[in-house]
Amino acid sequence: MTATPTARVPQEAEEEQEEQEEREAQKAQEAARSGRWGVARTVLRLHRAALIVWGLAVLGLAGWLVWLTEITADEARAKQEACDRAAQDWCDMTVGILGYSAPMDGIATLTAHSFLAVAAFAGGALIGRELENGTARLAWSQGITPARWLTAKLAVPALAVTLGVTVLVLVFRRAWTADQDLIGTGWMYESVFVALGPAAVGYALCALALGTLTALLTRRALPALAVSVALNWVPALVLTHFRTSLWPARTVTSATEEVYGPDNAWQVEQGALVHGSPAPQVNHWSCDGTAEELRRCLDDLGVTGYYATYHPESHFWPLQLVETGILLAVAATAVAVSFGLLRRRTA
Repeated sequence: MTATPTARVPQEAEEEQEEQEEREAQKAQEAARSGRWGVARTVLRLHRAALIVWGLAVLGLAGWLVWLTEITADEARAKQEACDRAAQDWCDMTVGILGYSAPMDGIATLTAHSFLAVAAFAGGALIGRELENGTARLAWSQGITPARWLTAKLAVPALAVTLGVTVLVLVFRRAWTADQDLIGTGWMYESVFVALGPAAVGYALCALALGTLTALLTRRALPALAVSVALNWVPALVLTHFRTSLWPARTVTSATEEVYGPDNAWQVEQGALVHGSPAPQVNHWSCDGTAEELRRCLDDLGVTGYYATYHPESHFWPLQLVETGILLAVAATAVAVSFGLLRRRTA
């Protein structure tokens, strides 16, 4: 009769031990979740001023675009109609360029080059300053691993930058496509091209990654800021120079007359065919005179026809996606190198 209670004691002890282990596991999971969000909240708190400025800049530019679309466009059209009635061609052109196209070009420039501000922030305030004044090591000594610290440092700004630039791109696309008759620049212009698509986001994320890597290498705020801004010009200049080569262009030829690309196409190259091969350096424009003199001059130059190489408007998205992919690949490489560098220095 006394054996039954004695037998239940170990069983109850085991159940209590299992419950205790479950509670400890739950506490550990909650602590881990709290730790992850705690680092993110710390990043938000430390850089809330920069986030507020960024948000105000995005709202300001977006509001300016809405004003141009809803208010300025109607006013510019009314002025153009007045110019047409008065037969003043110069007035008509000035109204379109100065009243609507110029502000649109300015916003495109600011949107396309917003990556420079991101690079300066990443190299200086986000990473460089904390490495320089020792607050990063203080965080690592309080149970936050360097990898988790860097993840939060990258994730929070990346989210803010992606959302902000995406809003600017969407609003700019709407404003740019709504009033094409008032705009003097085409989709192929440098800043306009970037501001119309995801390449703007790619440049911003690439700037964040390269700025972070620069700060980890220099460990000083001001040098990292300067080097980050200078370094991010490199992919921008390279991709701008080789943009027409990112997707196969189309070429049309003619044996009798000069040819051009279709309307709204990006004219890449145009010139004469010398013995059947493109020769843009041949100055066939200098040939003049009668038909016989013109033919003799062209024969002396070896001109056998004409050609034009261009990107039609349908190539906009392939060019955008290839450029964006290159930028994201550079950003991913920079992030991987940053984590590797941080791991080696804190091992």
